[in-house]
Amino acid sequence: MIPEACVPRKAWDLDFTAEPEAVAALRRIMRLHLDVWGLQEVTDDAQLCVTELVANVITHVGHGTPTTLAVSMNGTYLRIEIHDPDTRALPTLFAAGDDTESGRGMALVNALADRWGVQLRADRKVTWCELSTGLSPTNRHSGDARVMSAETTFGPYWAAPLPCASTSSRLSAAVTEEAAIDVIADLLHWLHAHGCDPDDALDRAQMRYEADADAHRNS
Repeated sequence: MIPEACVPRKAWDLDFTAEPEAVAALRRIMRLHLDVWGLQEVTDDAQLCVTELVANVITHVGHGTPTTLAVSMNGTYLRIEIHDPDTRALPTLFAAGDDTESGRGMALVNALADRWGVQLRADRKVTWCELSTGLSPTNRHSGDARVMSAETTFGPYWAAPLPCASTSSRLSAAVTEEAAIDVIADLLHWLHAHGCDPDDALDRAQMRYEADADAHRNS
């Protein structure tokens, strides 16, 4: 089991067409990502929220609407967003006693999520909700800004969360180190191909790393 502090949770988004057939695939993708993020406890609620938010687009905007699912962390909350191009069809929340079926999906989102809302932008509407994950504020993400930047940039080099030195993982520390070396080697080849001096770049990177490490220790 990878401790929560070691799990990178990179924001991601997925474009899709709003059709009933898309919902099952979105639910599977959500489960896969939350498993990797170590957030299995909120998976069922997150899947239901995605289902209802997409159903809202299908019902009130229309079948075939180009839509985007965006998932990220907002502090210790899991944030789910559905983007669609119609800024007029706003989600409506009806009281439980209303006879109409319209709005019942948003009532479910309201019951499951800790908070939800709608943002209107120039070219689209963003309907969002946030679920509490139970993460502690000090362990919500892994690493500092530079570590997170590296994970975002070089994510394709590794297919699993990075391990902590003191824990076992699907990726051993040795394999992770080799992946990092591959990244560095590829960058050196890229610099050489563009007429740059790889040795000079390595020296400057080492100096910057040492300066950042000193600043972190003294902070």
